[in-house]
Amino acid sequence: MAPGALARHLLRRAPTPRLARPFAAKARASRRPQEPELPSEEENDFAGGEVAAPTEGISKPLAEVLKELGKRVPDSLVKTRVEDNGFAIKYIPWHIVNKILNIHAPEWSGEVRSIVYSSDGKSVSVVYRVTLHGIDAEIYREATGTASVDDTGYGDPVQKAEAMAFRRACARLGLGLHLYHEDMS
Repeated sequence: MAPGALARHLLRRAPTPRLARPFAAKARASRRPQEPELPSEEENDFAGGEVAAPTEGISKPLAEVLKELGKRVPDSLVKTRVEDNGFAIKYIPWHIVNKILNIHAPEWSGEVRSIVYSSDGKSVSVVYRVTLHGIDAEIYREATGTASVDDTGYGDPVQKAEAMAFRRACARLGLGLHLYHEDMS
C-alpha cells in the first residue's frame, strides 16, 4: 500500500467521533431505559422514600431534561423559613433538589468553584456549578450563596452557603424557579 493509502483506508473505516461524555454513556444499551415515575403529591414517597434513578448513561436530549426540571415542584416538598425580620422565604431543601436531579438528569454533576471569606471574616461565600448532560449537548449554571459565620442555626457556614448556591444554580436551570416568582404576585 502507498504511504497515504493506509491513512485514507484507516480514516474511511474509523467510526465517526462522538461528543465527550461521562464513562456511563459508553455502556449505554441500544434500548432507551424506562424513566421512573414520580409519586403523586398525595403519596409523597418522593420526600422520604427511595426512587430508583436510571443509571445507564445519557439517555435524553437536553431540552427534555430542562423541560422536566422546569415543572412546578409539589408544595409538599417546599419548606418555609421565617427570617429575623419576619419575612417568610419558601425553599426546597438541598437533598430534595438533589433527588429531583437524580431522577430527571441522572448524568448531572456539581462542583464547588470557590470558597471566599469576607475581608472582615464575618461571612463566607461559595460559588457552585451544576452541569447537565444530554445526548445532544451539555449546559452549566453557576450561582453564589453567602452565610454569616455567626449563624449557628444548623451546619457550619460553608455548608449553608454551599446549599444555597446549589439551590440557586439549579433554579437557574429551571428547578424550583417558580418559588422566586411567587413573591412578586
